[in-house]
Amino acid sequence: MNALFKKTASVHMAPENILTHGTVQARKQSDQTEQNVLLNVAEEVPVALVYNGISHVVLMATPQHLIELAYGFSLSESIIERASQIYEVDIESHVDGMTVHIELATACFAKLKQRRRQMNGRTGCGLCGIESLNQIKLVLPMAHHSISMTAEQLAQGFIRLTDQQPINQLTGGCHAAALWQPDDDVLHVFEDVGRHNALDKLIGWRLLNNNPQGALLLTSRLSYELIQKAAYAQLPLIAAISAPTGMAVRLAQQAGIQLAVFVREGRVTWI
Repeated sequence: MNALFKKTASVHMAPENILTHGTVQARKQSDQTEQNVLLNVAEEVPVALVYNGISHVVLMATPQHLIELAYGFSLSESIIERASQIYEVDIESHVDGMTVHIELATACFAKLKQRRRQMNGRTGCGLCGIESLNQIKLVLPMAHHSISMTAEQLAQGFIRLTDQQPINQLTGGCHAAALWQPDDDVLHVFEDVGRHNALDKLIGWRLLNNNPQGALLLTSRLSYELIQKAAYAQLPLIAAISAPTGMAVRLAQQAGIQLAVFVREGRVTWI
């Protein structure tokens, strides 16, 4: 744990309450056989992000790496631009879920309150807060760096990724986001039931560790929200095992982000 992490985050929670997975009774059928089994399932709990005492959003998330989630969500949603704009993070565990208290710089909080007024009464996806279709103009920051990586290097990264998803190996129910640095043979992996949350956890970890560069590996399809988050985090190369949407491709091209999709069994499709 680095000095910045210690300085900006204090944690108050009972470790025994933090369960990433559990078991349920189930009945398994196969052809003519049937047996009772214990099924491993990934946990998801309500996680409320509270900025300067005001609740902003409730996420359904795997209850681990919540400090990283707080930092990553704050950056990828343009609430902050750098880690120093968050002064403290406190985590409370409740019977019904978790509350993440985030002490935010005054200027950032003022902008957040203005955004909340614009979004008052609206719910839904990342395009909420608009009043007409002609307001949909997603302008993302351009990538400041570029990364060159071979298909073989990406394939090796996904092989490593499969081996470093302990919750998914048990449950089959988690996505992962990872930063792959093949030259150093280093892979940093974050899991969550939500693909957006997994990416935010990785983004938060990077923010707290001087934003190391590498390829972003994702175990999901590529939708526009993931491109948007990666652009704000300055991740110039995204590799995914599945397909992109058309909007995701257009936004990636706008932001100067290289996409590698359908990375499976030694195959890569570059966009």
